[in-house]
Amino acid sequence: MDWFSIIILLILLWAASLCITIYAWCFPARDAFLSNGEVACKKKVLLVIAHPDDESMFFLPVILYLTSKGHNLHLLCMSTGNVDGKGNNRKEELYQACAVLKVPLQHVKILDHPDLQDGFNKIWSHRLLANIVKEEVSSQSIDLIITFDNYGVSGHKNHCDVHHGVRMALYENSQRNIEAWELISTNIIRKYSGPVDIWLSIICAFCYPGGQMYCLLNEYPHKSFLAMAQHQSQWVWFRKLFVSLSSYTYMNTLRKMSM
Repeated sequence: MDWFSIIILLILLWAASLCITIYAWCFPARDAFLSNGEVACKKKVLLVIAHPDDESMFFLPVILYLTSKGHNLHLLCMSTGNVDGKGNNRKEELYQACAVLKVPLQHVKILDHPDLQDGFNKIWSHRLLANIVKEEVSSQSIDLIITFDNYGVSGHKNHCDVHHGVRMALYENSQRNIEAWELISTNIIRKYSGPVDIWLSIICAFCYPGGQMYCLLNEYPHKSFLAMAQHQSQWVWFRKLFVSLSSYTYMNTLRKMSM
């Protein structure tokens, strides 16, 4: 990175630290997610993503929150991200990122199904995805699922298909009363507003019906860079820029999925 990039990064980290400090001072009781107003019980949570690096680019605040609170986090990745023939490398990179994030490697499952191959134009079967999710929920006794919403942050077809697959699994497993939350996609201005979106997210969550939306803050934004840096095959200049400017580095807003 050149000096200009380093200065911009330092300014962003300083701005994020300032926003986080003010937020922590104004909203000290921000641990309501998964607690229902009581002492939070430890839950088995399944994070469902499409590709290696989704966890570091989009879900870091969620992951750090869950691990810090002692929840039992499992990660299900539906592909190796082999669109450029780097699937084996990307698989190992995901394991390395999860090690940095203190997600037990035995809780990380990466699929390489012939019908679930990475690609903007690849259509994934919602039925196949639902069956995979249901099997994982059953085998790991999962209490709660977190995944993309129906736009999938970037509009990537694989992300959207994962959402629909999870929704189908929930509908078919409705008798098990499994909770599910989706990561809210924002417009492009908010998406690249960095730590400024912390405040916009808080306002949106405050205006939403109680108990159906939560903001999870990343108090250690440098960990997003550390985790994403493990994905060496993907750690090119525009993804470094994305992680610096993306609001998903600093805050995740989750909305409860309704059936």
